[in-house]
Amino acid sequence: MNEATARGLLKHPPSDFIDGTFRELRSATDSGGCESVASCDPAEPTTAVWSGSAELGHVDLAVSAARRAAESWRGSGEASRRTRLGAWREVLIANEERIARLITLETGKTLAESHLEAKALAEKVSITLEPQSSSRVTGFDFAVSPTRRGVCAFRPHGVVAVLGPFNFPAHLPNGHFLPALLAGNTVVFKASERAPAVGQLLAELAELAAFPKGVFNVIAGGPRVAALLCDHDAIDGILFTGSWSVGRRILAANLDRPGRLIALEMGGSNAAIVCSDCHLKQAVIECVRSAFATAGQRCTCTRRIIVDASIADAFIPLFAKVASTLVIGPGDSHDPVFMGPVISSAARDAVLLFQSQRARAGAVVILPATKLDRAGWFISPGVLQVQRFDAATDEECFGPIVQIAVAESDEDAITQANASQFGLAAAVFTASEDRWQRIAPQIRAGCINWNVGTAGASSRLPFGGLGRSGNNRPAAAFSLDYCVAPIAHLEERTDAAPLPQGMRPF
Repeated sequence: MNEATARGLLKHPPSDFIDGTFRELRSATDSGGCESVASCDPAEPTTAVWSGSAELGHVDLAVSAARRAAESWRGSGEASRRTRLGAWREVLIANEERIARLITLETGKTLAESHLEAKALAEKVSITLEPQSSSRVTGFDFAVSPTRRGVCAFRPHGVVAVLGPFNFPAHLPNGHFLPALLAGNTVVFKASERAPAVGQLLAELAELAAFPKGVFNVIAGGPRVAALLCDHDAIDGILFTGSWSVGRRILAANLDRPGRLIALEMGGSNAAIVCSDCHLKQAVIECVRSAFATAGQRCTCTRRIIVDASIADAFIPLFAKVASTLVIGPGDSHDPVFMGPVISSAARDAVLLFQSQRARAGAVVILPATKLDRAGWFISPGVLQVQRFDAATDEECFGPIVQIAVAESDEDAITQANASQFGLAAAVFTASEDRWQRIAPQIRAGCINWNVGTAGASSRLPFGGLGRSGNNRPAAAFSLDYCVAPIAHLEERTDAAPLPQGMRPF
């Protein structure tokens, strides 16, 4: 039996949710040519959380169900959809503990982090329903002539596919499909293959919220299912959170569909600039937190730190010392734990490989990332010092490892911060508001913080990046903007159309 079901966190065996009905999946060992999907507890990898065989044919069934439901859902009216989302919020609040425990079980995150994620789900509903979230997509009209008016209206795209990540397996997909549903779209959601149990839990909660059949569908699967969904002719949009490499494949698969909405939230090689006049303790605390939160598995985690040469001898040893004291353990530990394991053995190996490659290229290993001698995919934080950052060698390593370089001036720090093809998040640590106001506009990133680390964001602000971090479709407060298409109308209310020059009267 799967652990999620055994613990009462899921009520159904591994299943897809299509057209309001749960369809049980075959076991992973009985894939029959389909795609096997399985997750385990990263702190106890022998504990199976969810295991099933993804049904490739369910992609078409789910899209067809969403297509059938699209017209009635769009026609139900915004007030009705708001009521439905209000019911979704109440279900999320009532099941917060259940959501948090399953997130920790399947991803290894600490319970404290998982509770924050679970709590954020209902909060996101409230934010989505606030007037300010829809203020930019409110229709308007004006007089073109005494009898003719110009009207701007907004129309949902239709059926949208949502592809979620493992690191925030509930919150980030929720942030996509909530505004999509409010706008009148129907949804097919594919959870991360590393967190399929959380995806199924969202389906079970949607059943409790009584969404109309076909409005919200959930399917499990890996790359094959994702490819089928993103290439399906009957979807109108793709809302994706994940890596640049997968985002690139989505763009490539849709080159001949210029009218299809594609909103990409991808990774980051996020930089923190630590100026000479910073509050040293604050900078250290925030940089350590942002580098190693969620075991370094947030797209906004600090990957690169550029510290002013005048304080490097104070900052770097203190940063390494604080990082070395972080408490690591199972997410459900009774002890106060800062970070749990990474999501898989492959993720841990990737961090260690990145460290060894950087060391061979000349980096100084100040604090080595090492495997911990315990069950599970635990790894300690790693700190490397490099000569300087340049775009040619920059890459994202999705785990608890950070690189530090020294800058001789603010201009040098800005140059190094921008030495990346990514552009998601950045931070500037300085006691001077003038310095902050001068540096911030020169940084190429979508989220830029002052004396606050790169990791963490407000759902009341836009969330998105530049370059390989996004395609100018910021989520969070701006997600409703891309869930609708603006439509222009010219409306004549009389039969007094003027006769154009050169047209004979009749």
